[in-house]
Amino acid sequence: MVMALNQLPDDVDALKILATEQAVLNEQLQSKITLLQEQLNLVLARRYAASSEKISPDQIRLFDEAEADAQASMLPQENTTTVPEHTRRPRGRKPLPEALPRVEVIHTLAEREQYCPHDGNLLSEIGEVTSEQLDIVPAKIQVIRHIRKKYACTCGQCIKTAPLPAQPIPKSLASPGLLAHITVSKYQDALPLYRQEAILKRIGVDLPRATLANWMVQAGQLVQPVINLLRDRLLGYDILQMDETTVQVLKENGKSAQSKSYLWLQRGGPPHQPVVLYEYDPGRSAEVPQRLLDGFSGTLQTDGYSGYNAAVATYGLTHAGCMAHARRKFSDAVKAQGKKKKTGKAHQGLAWIQALYRIEKEAREFTPKARWQHRQTHARPLLNELRGWLDNTLPQVAPTSATGKALKYLYSEWNKLIHYLDDGRLEIDNNGAENAIRPFVIGRKNWLFSTSVKGVKASANLYSLIETAKVNGLEPYAYLRHLFTELPKADTVEAIEALLPGAE
Repeated sequence: MVMALNQLPDDVDALKILATEQAVLNEQLQSKITLLQEQLNLVLARRYAASSEKISPDQIRLFDEAEADAQASMLPQENTTTVPEHTRRPRGRKPLPEALPRVEVIHTLAEREQYCPHDGNLLSEIGEVTSEQLDIVPAKIQVIRHIRKKYACTCGQCIKTAPLPAQPIPKSLASPGLLAHITVSKYQDALPLYRQEAILKRIGVDLPRATLANWMVQAGQLVQPVINLLRDRLLGYDILQMDETTVQVLKENGKSAQSKSYLWLQRGGPPHQPVVLYEYDPGRSAEVPQRLLDGFSGTLQTDGYSGYNAAVATYGLTHAGCMAHARRKFSDAVKAQGKKKKTGKAHQGLAWIQALYRIEKEAREFTPKARWQHRQTHARPLLNELRGWLDNTLPQVAPTSATGKALKYLYSEWNKLIHYLDDGRLEIDNNGAENAIRPFVIGRKNWLFSTSVKGVKASANLYSLIETAKVNGLEPYAYLRHLFTELPKADTVEAIEALLPGAE
C-alpha cells in the first residue's frame, strides 16, 4: 500500500517499523514475481524450445557466482576423447535388404535393334546391367474355407464329421491371421478401430468397429493364461521397474466418464527372457503396487511417486530411484531461468548429473561385474562430491523456485538414486519402464479412451504381449498369429509355456 508523504509518522521508531514491514512485503512480492516468471519461462520453453536436457560444456565454465572459484575443482569436466581418422562413408543409396524376395524382370533389345548399324552383323550378348527398385504389394486378403468331410457306415447307425481345429474365437469370421493383424494395427501402430473399419470397407469387406472391438476383448481374454505365466516369470527375477499412466474408461461403475483410471507398467524378468506387463486399475493408491508386487523380492526401481513406499516396506524391497527424473527437474530449472546469460546452480546440478550419464555411457556394453567396478571407480567419487555440493547449496536456494524444487527432489530421493551403484545389473534410471509405457501413450492420443473395463483389461493384455514380443526380438504380427493359432489347442501348462515369448 502506497502512503502519501503527509501520512508518514514523524516518530523515528515508527518509521523503522514501517520500513521493515515494507521490506518484508517487497521481498514477498519479489519472490512471487520470480516464481511467476520461472513458470512463464518454463511454459515457453516446453512450447517452443528443444526438449533436450543437455547443456553445452562451455556453459559449465560460465559460472560467475561467488562460490564458483571455491568449487571449480569439484565441477565435473567433459571426458576428452581422441577422435580417430575420419573415414568417409560410401556415397549413394543403401542396398536393399538381401532377405527380401526378388522378382527378376528381363529387358532385351527389340529384334530389329539387335543388329549393328555399321556392318549389319547380329549383336552378341556380352553382359548385363542390374538395378533394383523397391515394390510394395497391398495386403493380401483371402477367405479360408474349412471343408469338413463327413463319413457314414452302410449300417446307417454311424456318422462322423472331421473336427474343426480349435479357433481363437469360435463361430466367428476371425482367423488367427486377421486377429493378429487387427491387434498389431491398433496396439503397435496406434490405428483406431474406426480407421481399420474404413480401410477394410475400402477393399470390400464390411466389418463394423463394434465387431472388431468385441474380437479384441475376446482375444484379450483368450491370452490370459499366457499373461499369468509371464507374471510368474516377471516376479521370479529380483529386479523390477514400474511406472503408471492415466487412461479414461467411459463405462465404469462408481466413476464418471471424465474421471481418470490408471494403467500400471511392470518391466523385468531374466535378461534373456524380459517381460513387459500392463495392468489396469481404477486407482493410483498404494494398494495397487502392493497387489502387483505380491510374491516379488529384490530391487524395485521407480520414479519419486510415494505410492510405492508401502509395498517396499511390506515386502522388504530395495527401492532404487530414477536419476532421469532428477535430471529433468534441473533441466526445467535451467529453462525456467529464460535466456539469462548468467549461469547458476541449476546449470551446476545438471552438469553433475550429465557427468554421471557419461560414465554410464562408457559402461553400457560392460558385463554387470565390470559395470559395477567402473561405477565404483568413477561414479561413486563423483556422487560423493555431488552430495557435498547439494548439502552446501540447498539452504541457499528458495524452496519454491524451480531450482529449489530440483534440489529438494535430489535431496529427498538421494538414498534411492545411489542404489544403482550396488549392483551392475541395475540401471541409473527408470527409463526402461518409461519407454515401455510410451506405445500406450502414443496409442491413447489416437483412440482417446476405452469404452468398458473389459475393453481396457483386454487392451492391457494385448499391449503386454506385443511389447514382450518386441523386447524378446520377435516380430509382433508373426508371434501373435502363431499364438492365436496354437493357444486354443494348448491344454496343459507345459503347452502354454512353450508359447511364451522367449521360450526355450
